[in-house]
Amino acid sequence: MLSAYLPLLRTPGAPRFVAGSALARLGSAMFGVAVVAMVSARRESYGLAGGVSAAGLVVLAITAAVVGRLIDRRGQRRIALPLVGWTVLWGSTLVVLSVVEAPAWTLFVAYALAAIVANTGTMSRARWSHLLTDRPDRLHTAMSFEQVIDELSFVFGPVLAVVLSTQMFPEAGFVAAGLCYVVGMVVFLGARSTEPPVDRDAQPDTTLALRRPGIVLLGLVMFMTGTIFGSNEVVTIAVAEHLGRKDLAGPVLALFALGSAGAGLVYGARTVRLSLPTALVAGTLGMVVLEAPVLLAGDFVSLSLVMLVAGVATAPTLITSMNLAQRLVPAGQVNEALSVVITGLIVGVAAGSAAGGRVAEAYTPQAGYWVAVVAGALAVVLAVLGRRTLRTP
Repeated sequence: MLSAYLPLLRTPGAPRFVAGSALARLGSAMFGVAVVAMVSARRESYGLAGGVSAAGLVVLAITAAVVGRLIDRRGQRRIALPLVGWTVLWGSTLVVLSVVEAPAWTLFVAYALAAIVANTGTMSRARWSHLLTDRPDRLHTAMSFEQVIDELSFVFGPVLAVVLSTQMFPEAGFVAAGLCYVVGMVVFLGARSTEPPVDRDAQPDTTLALRRPGIVLLGLVMFMTGTIFGSNEVVTIAVAEHLGRKDLAGPVLALFALGSAGAGLVYGARTVRLSLPTALVAGTLGMVVLEAPVLLAGDFVSLSLVMLVAGVATAPTLITSMNLAQRLVPAGQVNEALSVVITGLIVGVAAGSAAGGRVAEAYTPQAGYWVAVVAGALAVVLAVLGRRTLRTP
């Protein structure tokens, strides 16, 4: 299976940008949890910590497509490198404000401004799209490889952030996240030979990616997928606390990510015979079918097993969505289109967290999983009804 991925790393320039991208995404995966750990420890308020984290998430979602469009028009290095400096400025400000226990509103402002970033994952996928434009089979493997990096980042990143923040000092996790992100981005952007060129003579496409029906549909499917992620996180913590072992929530959620990462590796190593729209339908159907048994899991053993299996369907769905997003737009809009799809995922995570928490509080912790199951079912409906809009040229 690994033999399918080795040729990717033999692509000239690929090892450097892959290493930088992986390190930067590890930092990105740490930020949200690190902020919660930092603020909750200094201010003793999870409500404030969650609010600050949500503020950054909202700004990230609002600005992602705009930044992606700028990158498509001006180039990755030209836009992303100044934004790295911007992140360093406001991230450092946030750490200082936390240490001196500045007014709460300053934390919201600093973290929100620090969240205006260039998405490393979309830029990395755009590089593969450029390098493998004539090799759709190899591009499928590359998208799978990218998804595995994402999944592993979210397996290890949050754990590392919590350990550093609790064992050293409250800001340690956030500082480490910033260092990983900055160093990774510098290495990534330094691999200039693999950066997609900007066609200066081409007439810029004035049509926003968000106005393309297929991209909107993918954004909605990713919103539902994000809702599954977000609700699973909150509800699993609530269920674990109800069962008397809140400390086991993290390992259970890590199994979900591991299941997805493993499926991504296998999926990428195989040739998919289905068309991309059909593969999306199959992936979304798999998400709801494999997620549904979680409603019956009454102990940690069954919950862990179900979560591991449920994660298997998410990676193929995400990989297929990213493949479609790149093929539905001109080459000069790849970053923008991917940013729109990723934004749907981010907003879905926030919505799923809120909805899952409300249902778990209003009824029973286990009932909160209905949010994920319903979201999966809606994703299937969207994928089925929108197959025609997903037909690529």
